[in-house]
Amino acid sequence: MVKTEIKLKGLTLKNPVMTASGTFGYGEEYADFVDLSELGGIIVKGTTLHHREGNPYPRMAETPMGMLNCVGLQNKGVDYFIETIYPRIRHFDTNVIVNVSGSNIDDYVAAAAKIDALDDIPAIELNVSCPNVKQGGMAFGVTCSGIEQVTKAVREVYHKHLMVKLSPNVTNIAEIALAAEAAGADSVSLINTLLGMAIDAETRKPVLSMVTGGLSGACVKPVALRMVWQVSKAVKIPVIGLGGISSATDAIEFLLAGASAIQIGTANFIDPAISAKVAKGIVEYCERQGVGDVNELVGGMIVG
Repeated sequence: MVKTEIKLKGLTLKNPVMTASGTFGYGEEYADFVDLSELGGIIVKGTTLHHREGNPYPRMAETPMGMLNCVGLQNKGVDYFIETIYPRIRHFDTNVIVNVSGSNIDDYVAAAAKIDALDDIPAIELNVSCPNVKQGGMAFGVTCSGIEQVTKAVREVYHKHLMVKLSPNVTNIAEIALAAEAAGADSVSLINTLLGMAIDAETRKPVLSMVTGGLSGACVKPVALRMVWQVSKAVKIPVIGLGGISSATDAIEFLLAGASAIQIGTANFIDPAISAKVAKGIVEYCERQGVGDVNELVGGMIVG
């Protein structure tokens, strides 16, 4: 039997496979397609202090080997989540993690404090890296001082596992990760989407309503893999890898690059059962390779 349990600070995953925020709803939407108990965790869609309508349509577009989105964190706010969604998902046999975002530090803090009181939410993912909102999000995540300020403020009110999601739209992501670690992050997840755009040549207009949006899918994997490797060498806290993962082989590459666990995002739209397939595939790989514990793969890339 291959051991698949991953222990992070205050957070234990039954295996290293999680689903990425914004691609898996609240888990309920996928329950007919995948056994949620087979996953290490699900990260629910971005949650803010107040109701957000999101950006105008059109806000999604296909690109070669990927997709663009500028959804803009549409959600009904943290109180709606607590009163309506949480009672329905709190007993899922997996870790339910809430992705938290805000337009300013006070909003982040207030939302995190409310979620801290929920017994069956063992962690939050602090979204300081979303590239498709007008305020907040990436504005905090692209400088060391910005990410340090928001992480430190949330750390003071949030007492469980604090995961900070990093933006790839920076010059030196290792420095950003170190700033999050110094401010109290228990782990970092990366990458969020790359900033991109598309133009309709016939109309000469941008495809997305906001002109730019977040690029995700298989096309971003090489960039994500490189950044996970760089960050894992720089920080002492666990690294969660995501970006273009659509197979067990992809996931294993991220583990070998230094990720302790992974998240699957855009691939959920193509195959709603992909997360469970990846979890199974990791075990099959370990059996073929004679690996008794998935943790042995973490940082196991052989150079030279």
